[in-house]
Amino acid sequence: PPTCALETSMLLSTYIVLFIIVIITLSLNTTVAFRCNPNLSRLQRSLAKGRAFRLMSSPPPPFKFGPFDVPASTVFYSSSETSAFVNLRPIVPGHVLVCPKRSGVKRLRDLTDAEYEDLWRTVRKVQEVVEDLYEASASNVAVQDGIGAGQSVPHVHVHILPRSDGDFERNDDVYSAIEGWGPWRGEEGARMDVPDDGDRKDRTVADMEEEAGKYRSLLASQK
Repeated sequence: PPTCALETSMLLSTYIVLFIIVIITLSLNTTVAFRCNPNLSRLQRSLAKGRAFRLMSSPPPPFKFGPFDVPASTVFYSSSETSAFVNLRPIVPGHVLVCPKRSGVKRLRDLTDAEYEDLWRTVRKVQEVVEDLYEASASNVAVQDGIGAGQSVPHVHVHILPRSDGDFERNDDVYSAIEGWGPWRGEEGARMDVPDDGDRKDRTVADMEEEAGKYRSLLASQK
């Protein structure tokens, strides 16, 4: 009957108003606590605000590397134009990638001057922290600029591989390994004194996040 519908509508409206009042009251109490409680440290306030922000915001979107989605949690450095992230299938420990943020950029010549300069500034910064973490005194820094050069993902990217004594039977074998690298399962790789593609297992996101966290800590300590 119309009377029942009206009563139901009024009851629902009352619940909504009460809910809004509760939310406003809790917000006011929290604000007063932050301002008046001298026992709350700056860290505690930051953590509380951070929890509130995470509740209100959605997780960051994945980084687009060619056709692949790179979890945002594995990106350890980001500038205005460039991102650096850990590798799903590293050739050697510490093998990371640096690439421009803009999607669809296949060749170095397609980069703007700002993107190009920022890319190499980032490479220098990332190479330093990778070598620090792995106590390496040398690195391979490589770009495969186009399919004919062995580019496996149609997105400009720079490989950084920290080197250690004896990691390859012949030093130049690293270039064959880079040419055979790919971020997907089942690609055909180089045959040398490193794990074959069939033995190189995709790492878990947790493993990659742990490595990314170490790089972030080193980068933060340099500021």
